[in-house]
Order: sequence, then C-alpha cells, then structure tokens
Amino acid sequence: MRRARAAVHRTVLVVDVEEYGQAWRTTPHRLALREGLDRALRRAFDDTGVALADCRVEDCGDGAFILVPAQVPKGPLVESLPYALADALRQHNRSHPAEERIRLRMALHAGEVAFDDRGVTAPAINKAFRLLEAQPVKNALRDSPGVLVVITSEWFFDEVVRHSCAIDPATFRPVLVEVKETVTTGWVCRPDHPYPAELAASGFAS
Repeated sequence: MRRARAAVHRTVLVVDVEEYGQAWRTTPHRLALREGLDRALRRAFDDTGVALADCRVEDCGDGAFILVPAQVPKGPLVESLPYALADALRQHNRSHPAEERIRLRMALHAGEVAFDDRGVTAPAINKAFRLLEAQPVKNALRDSPGVLVVITSEWFFDEVVRHSCAIDPATFRPVLVEVKETVTTGWVCRPDHPYPAELAASGFAS
C-alpha cells in the first residue's frame, strides 16, 4: 500500500493580470508585461520582508501562484504586501505604454497542501483560484482607478484581517463567490483606492 505524503500548511497567494489575452496586446507586449510582473512581485516581497526565494513560485502565464511557508506570518501578506505591490505596479506602468501596463487581481487563502513529484494539490489551492476568478472581484478592479484588487477567503479575513492592528477590516467588502462547484464568501479590498470605512457594506457587493 502506497503511503501518502503528509500535507503541510501554506499560505496560498495567486495573482492574475487583467485583460492579459486581449488582442490589442502583442507577444512582445506580453513578454514585457510578464517581466514587469515578476519584477514587481520580487520588489514587493523584498519590501515586505518576506523572502520570495523561500516560497514556491509557479508561472501561470497571465499571473503567478505562490505558496508561502507556514513559518512566515500571514499579517504582512495582507497588511504590507498589497501596498508595496501596488506601488511597484504603478512604477512599472509609468514607464511603459498602455499595452504593457498591469492591473492585477490577487487572492489570499491558506490551508494544508500536499506535494508529489508532479507538483502540489489541495482544496485550499482550488479555492484561491476560484476566489481570483469570481466576477465581483473582476468588477471591483474594473470599477477602480487603482491597479490592484485583493480578495481574501472568509477564513483569512476572520483569522488575519479582523485581528490586524495595521489595516481596517471595515475597508473590506463581502462578495458572493460562485465559480464552478465553489460557492463561498470572499472579502475584497482595494489597497490603492480603498473603500471608505464609514460606508462599510452590510450585504454582498456585486
């Protein structure tokens, strides 16, 4: 009988570029965009004090999938990283034409992840990608003048965001996530164009 490898806890971070596949982007544009995203992620992780070299990073073509080790505190990943990433993206966009500019969705979750010789698998990974693809998250970025929208899982919001002394949970909005077989609640914030805390929504944002 084959013994399964033990799963290990990881923070799951996924990012995706808005309109990456649009016809007005050429292959050279996408190559410049991918290079810019890689540079922005590395700078943001450095500024946050998290060693990207210690994480598992996978290229998704139009984004990236990152597993952060369990010993790395989760707080900075929502308190500092999004703001550093938004700043790095703005710097990239200022020096590139419209076809190479980046607007980004980012999802945060955590859970037990299993490794094998082919890669990784986990319900937590599936959920992070479902959060990223939710229509309310795409709408939030479309309607924002900023460059970044973040969605956290309900677990991440309850366990990390609500107890943070560095960010205001009232600037997050609950959204209904219905993607494939996943139906859940996510919490959305816009780091570089925050929702007003005093107008915190009581129901789901669309």
